[in-house]
Amino acid sequence: MELRTLRYFVAVAEELHFGRAAARLHMSQPPLSRAIKQLEADVGAVLLLRSSAGVTLTPAGTVLLDEARTLLDQADRIRVRVAAAAGAATITVGILGDSSDRGAMRLATAYRRRHPGVEVRIREADLTDPTCGLRAGLVDIALTRAPFDETGLTVHQLRADPVGAVLRTDDPLAARHARHDGLQLADLADRRWFQFPDGTDPVWQSYWNGGEPREGPVVRAVQECLQAVLWNGTVGMIPLGHTPPEELTVVPLTDMAPSRVVAAWNEGDTNPLIQPFVRIATAAYR
Repeated sequence: MELRTLRYFVAVAEELHFGRAAARLHMSQPPLSRAIKQLEADVGAVLLLRSSAGVTLTPAGTVLLDEARTLLDQADRIRVRVAAAAGAATITVGILGDSSDRGAMRLATAYRRRHPGVEVRIREADLTDPTCGLRAGLVDIALTRAPFDETGLTVHQLRADPVGAVLRTDDPLAARHARHDGLQLADLADRRWFQFPDGTDPVWQSYWNGGEPREGPVVRAVQECLQAVLWNGTVGMIPLGHTPPEELTVVPLTDMAPSRVVAAWNEGDTNPLIQPFVRIATAAYR
């Protein structure tokens, strides 16, 4: 059994869906299906049951999942120890804006426990650079949010968060929150929205403006966005689950795509610390 094939199997076993697993592995579905069938032939047992209802693990698959995780974790430890022996036991992580995400907290704890010899350097970026310094070579990997221009980058989804509009509590539309109703982007068509400075990734700007050209005050950080709402009545945007000050209300947007939490790194980067970091992050954010 090759480690690569075991990684394929773990992805399918965790996602219980070949399409999602293929997207997570940055590959197409047919070669993934062939690899799993070959693995089943190699071990002489059916590992996954496929049906119209989805994918489920067989008893043999459950055993292999446990063993595969152990083997992959050991392989990651070997890579990290070799990197440390070669004098390369430092990884610089870019984090976007709000570093209080519980997934990031779990990741920090798990990574420190598994790789205590690695020095992790953190660079926090503002909202003007969703890649957190990747393109400038300032970080090895970014924990950030998509969408943005992915040219030259590998992007791995960790989680998807629904998004809401941030409004002043006395805004007439804020009553939708109390009634447990959501908003649609059309409800906010005539409102002023926050803007990022000139030169900001247009894909990123468009997403946070609901896909339409908008006008409003320029902000660089999450707190500046919230203050723009508080002082100017501007429409702000925030992933659900974040708690704003009591003067502000978050109303879910029912027709806006979720905000994807991702890990991103430069395509072809051979830094041996990146893949172990991504695997631990995948589990921490799940």
